Amino acid sequence: MSEPIKNRYDFVFFFDITDGNPNGDPDAGNLPRIDPETNQGLVTDVCLKRKVRNYIADSKADSMGYRIYVRERAVLNNEHANAYIAKGRDPKAGLPKKEAEARELTKWMCDNYFDIRTFGAVMTTEVNTGQVRGPVQLTFSRSLDPIVSAEFAITRCAVTNEKDVDKERTIGRKFTVPYGLYRGYGFINATLAAQTGFSEDDLALLKQALNEMFDIDRSAARGLMAPVRCIAFRHEKATGSARADVLFDMVKVSLKPEVKTENRAPRSRHDYQIELEGTLPEGVTTEEWVA
Repeated sequence: MSEPIKNRYDFVFFFDITDGNPNGDPDAGNLPRIDPETNQGLVTDVCLKRKVRNYIADSKADSMGYRIYVRERAVLNNEHANAYIAKGRDPKAGLPKKEAEARELTKWMCDNYFDIRTFGAVMTTEVNTGQVRGPVQLTFSRSLDPIVSAEFAITRCAVTNEKDVDKERTIGRKFTVPYGLYRGYGFINATLAAQTGFSEDDLALLKQALNEMFDIDRSAARGLMAPVRCIAFRHEKATGSARADVLFDMVKVSLKPEVKTENRAPRSRHDYQIELEGTLPEGVTTEEWVA
């Protein structure tokens, strides 16, 4: 594994959805998440992190150092116990009182689990291996324009029990967004990367995940969900050369003139233009992370 990254990054990530549900809200009958004041669509940071984790789990399944800590049906105390056993300690003995010895357990978790050294984790459960603040953080993503949730009735011709075979077909509901272009933000802290071991190899894998994670997450609700663009600001200094909000303001998105002239709703990424305007501050360069 390569050395921890030395540069801070701030990035703007655009992705879109066509005739699908990018992130259903279980508290609202699985309706697409929205801001109730503006009707803009929302996708949580947790949703995107899940897709990154799933991509890493599939693409690096047989590679040392790329286990996934937060995964379906994982028993976290058992994961923590692996660190104790690897260090020749009894998991029932508790976190060592000596700070250096306790850090060894936390470091083992960082070295072996990609999502811990990337996103961080609170591992202070019954089998305690400490707490890690991750260098990579994501925000909620928000659609550029208000979305309209389309609702459809669906039927099921099969039944669960034989006694129900002569009953009427079951009616269900399905919700989709006709089209939405979403914009989210990410931050990579080089100082925290030095603590967790988030490396240049990890960064390359994160970029790859942002490009390809939707392709291993296909479902009837997310058949046409895809990355559109990711503009990253690379700082020469580990602590940064400019404020993130100043850099993000340089990324301008607007509807193309013909869409405005036709007075129609956007239905494709090609209806928008994404541009970087202004002069970059000294010590900051840009990178394109989505091919």
